[in-house]
Amino acid sequence: MRNEASDGRPRGIAGRHLSWAVVRSWIVWWAILAAATIAMRVVRLDINEGHVALAYVLIVLGGSVSGGRALGLTLSCAGVLLIDYYFQPPFDTWSVGKPLDWVVLIAFLVVAGVATQLLARAQHAAARAEERADEVAWLSRLGADALNAGRAADALHAIAAVVQRTLDATECAILPWNDGALGEPPLARAGVGELEPDAHDRELATWVGLNGFAAAVRVDGRVVHGAALVSSDALGIDADNVRRIALPLVVSSRTVGVLSVSAAEPIARSEARRRFLSALAYYAALGVERLRLESEAGHAAALREADKLKDFVLASVSHDLRTPLTTIKALAHDGARRGEENALIIEEQADRLGRLVSDLLDLSRMKAGAFPVRCELNAAEDLLGAVVRQAGRTLDGRLRTMPVDMEQPALLGRFDFVQSMRILANLIENAERYSPAGTVIELNVSRDADVLAFTVADRGAGVPPSEQERIFHPFYRPDGALPDTRSGGAGLGLAIARGLAEAQGGALTYEPRLGGGSVFKLVLAATDVAAAQPASLTNQ
Repeated sequence: MRNEASDGRPRGIAGRHLSWAVVRSWIVWWAILAAATIAMRVVRLDINEGHVALAYVLIVLGGSVSGGRALGLTLSCAGVLLIDYYFQPPFDTWSVGKPLDWVVLIAFLVVAGVATQLLARAQHAAARAEERADEVAWLSRLGADALNAGRAADALHAIAAVVQRTLDATECAILPWNDGALGEPPLARAGVGELEPDAHDRELATWVGLNGFAAAVRVDGRVVHGAALVSSDALGIDADNVRRIALPLVVSSRTVGVLSVSAAEPIARSEARRRFLSALAYYAALGVERLRLESEAGHAAALREADKLKDFVLASVSHDLRTPLTTIKALAHDGARRGEENALIIEEQADRLGRLVSDLLDLSRMKAGAFPVRCELNAAEDLLGAVVRQAGRTLDGRLRTMPVDMEQPALLGRFDFVQSMRILANLIENAERYSPAGTVIELNVSRDADVLAFTVADRGAGVPPSEQERIFHPFYRPDGALPDTRSGGAGLGLAIARGLAEAQGGALTYEPRLGGGSVFKLVLAATDVAAAQPASLTNQ
């Protein structure tokens, strides 16, 4: 399977060298046979047929080892003729004087023939073992090159080069397969081919990618499509006489690419070559998968860096805007006192921008894990009352909450009162923004095991299932939504609300409301009156 002979010559030169070695073996062993025959003829009166037969058997074995089965069998036949002519009475004639002479000749021929056959089988087994050793050596070298390559692209080029060299191919290309289509350009290429694959080649590779089986083009131009792999052939096709072959590159039952190999001579004539090509295809598949993972890792790293830069810019800009906003608001307030008409508008917009800046600062602190939260013992009814007093003035009676049941124990929990009030206010503001005018917004609380569940329900359009997590992302807006001119509407309210809930050890979730609308649920830790001693605990 190697592309070079053991002496370092390329295969073409090694083949010519091997042919000359065979011819030389024939010349040498025929010369040895002739010399031995002359020497034994001189002393034939002092030796018998057994001595001659043993000498010829040694020559046959030597010729078989050096020149192969054909030379061994030829020397065996020549030995029979020479024994009969020179060493059996009557000498120097083609005749057999006694019946026992036939036994000698036949025994010599059988022994020499069997010895030649056994030597040929042993040589064939040794060649197959050497071929397997070459395969293992190439695969281990290829694995080392792939692992040591600094980049996945370098590993793929090394694999393509190994395939091209070991199979005597004119060209080897590794093509990407993405989303059911053949990608361009090739991920790696080796060999003399410089032109892009023509339409027929791409059609063959596309079929392989779509079906997951090998395909090939025979020397006569006929296309052979593969089927499920069978034990007798590692490629699943009849590849004895093909000049171009395309193999699917599969990782975890998923096609990631196509390996295309072309050659002037049949590529995978022997079973060993087909098996070796299948193993190389697996290495190529791992290389393509490594390239994909490397690309995704680089993209993820770039996104992380961009997110860090975004957070840094937001924090810096938000912090630096607070001072000029304070100055603008103060000047606008003074202008309003002097009766300037635009001063109130300036002050209102400064307040709006100030809220946005404050939200940005809070969001950056939450991501950094430095947002202060004080979880203390509080009553759920007190929190609802404060929220109603704050938000009820702008909703004209649209905000409703359940009446307090004086016969039931008070609902107590450990949470940050101010930040929890801010969460519910954001939820109510969001419900008022996206629900029809005049519809009721319901604010309720209930005890569920060891948590308090605050719910804000509206009769708006609701949220599609695909968007139910995205609404909690910063700067999220529904498709087609316009900026809200009433309260900033930058898409930070729900993101900040969830961050405040999680900072207290709670959670904020969304679920669709029966009959249409949305329900946002704020979950905070509950406690009992008996466990509320001492009355105040602080958890920084």
